[in-house]
Amino acid sequence: MKQALIALLVGVVFTSCSEGNEPYTLPPGAAQLIAGDSTKTWMLAKRFNGGIRMNMGDCFLHYRQTFGVDGTVQDNNGEARNCGPSLVGAWEITTTEKGNSYIKITSPQIPELLGIEEDHKFFKILYLSGDTLQLSFSHNQFGTKKIITDYLVTEDVQVPDRNFHY
Repeated sequence: MKQALIALLVGVVFTSCSEGNEPYTLPPGAAQLIAGDSTKTWMLAKRFNGGIRMNMGDCFLHYRQTFGVDGTVQDNNGEARNCGPSLVGAWEITTTEKGNSYIKITSPQIPELLGIEEDHKFFKILYLSGDTLQLSFSHNQFGTKKIITDYLVTEDVQVPDRNFHY
């Protein structure tokens, strides 16, 4: 458990120092790190909106996202009261010419759930290890585009101050 917490903290320090510089290089076996041997479930440890830490209300605290080696992805929103429907779709890793890597999630639900026209969304991979996944994505909130940064960990990781409120 301590090793997982240390890995999360190293990931935070590493990416905060490297953002805007060289693209993050994915570790070998990135797809297996994301999906495990069959499926792997990630929970939201922290979320930042435009650099400001967000309140982790009930839906965020309950949120889990499961990636399958078969390219499927789903979350558990529909299992929690008033958290909206669950997203079910397909995922893949894509890399741009500049070397930035993304998880691309495709689903016919995305336009309605995320308020966009496309049926897919790209999540930039900022850091990846066996128990830590840091992603960023743009989100149009109240007419302003914000960059959301999510810190996801495997369910066995203990995250201090996870139910942060400001």
